[in-house]
Amino acid sequence: DAAGRQRMNEKVSTTLRQPQQLISQGLAPASALHDLEKVAARYAVALTPDVAALIDPSDPADPIALQYIPDVKELNSQPIENVDPIGDHARSPVEGIVHRYPDRVLFKLVHVCAVYCRFCFRREMVGPGKDSALTPDVYNAALDYIRSHPEIWEVILTGGDPLMLSPRRLAEIMTELAAIDHVKIIRIHTRVPVADPARVIDEMVAALKVAGATTWLALHANHPRELTPAARSACARIVDAGIPMVSQSVLLAGVNDNLQALEALMRAFVECRIKPYYLHHGDLAPGTAHLRTTLEKGQQLMREMRGRVSGLCQPEFVLDIPGGFGKAPVGPNYLAREADSGAADYQVTDFCGGIHAYPPRT
Repeated sequence: DAAGRQRMNEKVSTTLRQPQQLISQGLAPASALHDLEKVAARYAVALTPDVAALIDPSDPADPIALQYIPDVKELNSQPIENVDPIGDHARSPVEGIVHRYPDRVLFKLVHVCAVYCRFCFRREMVGPGKDSALTPDVYNAALDYIRSHPEIWEVILTGGDPLMLSPRRLAEIMTELAAIDHVKIIRIHTRVPVADPARVIDEMVAALKVAGATTWLALHANHPRELTPAARSACARIVDAGIPMVSQSVLLAGVNDNLQALEALMRAFVECRIKPYYLHHGDLAPGTAHLRTTLEKGQQLMREMRGRVSGLCQPEFVLDIPGGFGKAPVGPNYLAREADSGAADYQVTDFCGGIHAYPPRT
């Protein structure tokens, strides 16, 4: 009706956290209220005004809505799914730290995000009702762990979303980490420049730069429409400050599992001076099967992109091995031994699918 269309056209002025708010904004039908409430009772819901504005309510398959609007399918867990799908707990020597690789650790500072993705692999660990940040004792114990392990060259700030912290607090944390002699790189994983670009103020950008360590920022985005003019401006403020950026995306059914969307996303990153880094196969988080693709689908898309977009636009397709065993590249292979040949003879596949001998035949 006319009133409903007017509500859909009104700009959302606050973060939407309740199913009734989604319905009142025209982002979900009233008939879905009961199902949405059941999902929201288990998993956190939050859509910022910037994200809500990207959704086309008339499109039931809108790729932004699929990422953020709760779906009753989330209540259907499969036996292969796990509340800790990549083994954070198994690799956590002290609270707040995940030490999976020798030279780097995850430092999980906060348990809240600006938005909550429906495919989140930490969906059982983040959101309202969780402690918003580490207690001082836990935080100090985590810092002591980093100080006592000189092999740690890189600290990756994650959570939750580290940019939900105030600039003042973030600056304090960055300074304390940079004061550790063996910590040379501080990497920050965030969705904020896309989900709430207004948070990326000058004070926030200044907090990211610190003497004694190099800062990198990894932006999570999955569809080119997320890189709005406001998001691009936020990223430009970060890069202009001398902070290099990389991307991480998740391959998601109905969102970016087609060549057109994936190409446009990777090109948009590069246009923003963000180097595509990881394209993740969907983790085995509970209730996310409807958004996971097959590994073969990801390999096919990576092969198709190889000859169509610049090398600058090529991410690495990876699988996070369940149980905490780390990431493995799972993209297509272009090199094979030639059957019944010498040890130095290979077959190489070009970007058009042609197969060539290496070394070339004379």
